Amino acid sequence: MLKEVTVTRYITPLREGGSLPGLVEADDLGTYVMKFTGAGQGRKTLVAEVVCGELARRLGLRVPGLVTIHLDPVLGLGEPDQEVQELLKASGGRNLGMDFLSRAIGFDPLAFEVGSQEAGRIVWFDALVGNVDRSWRNPNLLMWHGDLWLIDHGATMIWHHNWPGAEASAARPYDASDHALAPFAPDVAGAAAELAPLVTEELLTEVTAAIPDEWLTGEAGFDTPDALRRAYARPLLARAAVIHERIRGIETLQGGK
Repeated sequence: MLKEVTVTRYITPLREGGSLPGLVEADDLGTYVMKFTGAGQGRKTLVAEVVCGELARRLGLRVPGLVTIHLDPVLGLGEPDQEVQELLKASGGRNLGMDFLSRAIGFDPLAFEVGSQEAGRIVWFDALVGNVDRSWRNPNLLMWHGDLWLIDHGATMIWHHNWPGAEASAARPYDASDHALAPFAPDVAGAAAELAPLVTEELLTEVTAAIPDEWLTGEAGFDTPDALRRAYARPLLARAAVIHERIRGIETLQGGK
């Protein structure tokens, strides 16, 4: 389970993202980037953040720590910005928070170098989870203390928006031609050899257990939150073994494989 904290102060909206996340302080004295259940994308975005963030961490990739954040919607009453006020009022209860990486800077593929091994591990991971939002236009990567950190995984696992078609959707190839790390000769084959064996049923059970029950209830076709957790795990387990063979757009950087 994720650590649970409570919002004590809403600091400011972060308008770079379409879902209007906010910077908040919590009762553990931590500062977090908060994503809201009341945002337009809804709770599935938060589920994707949990699954991908916790999976990436267990695979040795750098991602900000995650917490669940309880929000009292009364905090919205004091917000002068009408959009923020409505978002806070609509998001009472449990939301998602990510450690705020103070003074981190956005990754620019023209300004930073990334080794082929690290690039390959990130491209392979993005292919595994079907991340459509790591392009050179919007890398969703941060440089912090000289290291590369992965953020914003809400636009992943697109199959969870249509469970009846999930199996077919999860079997599709991954187009990496616009990936922010494509220019760095990503060693996808090496990443697959290292990481694919780690993606086991046991690991995915541990990862999906971190999703709060209330974000999983009421999904058509699933009687219990645990049934839906298993549905999240199945496509990832199947993809892990073969996805390196289905990555498109960087063939010339992999020796034509």
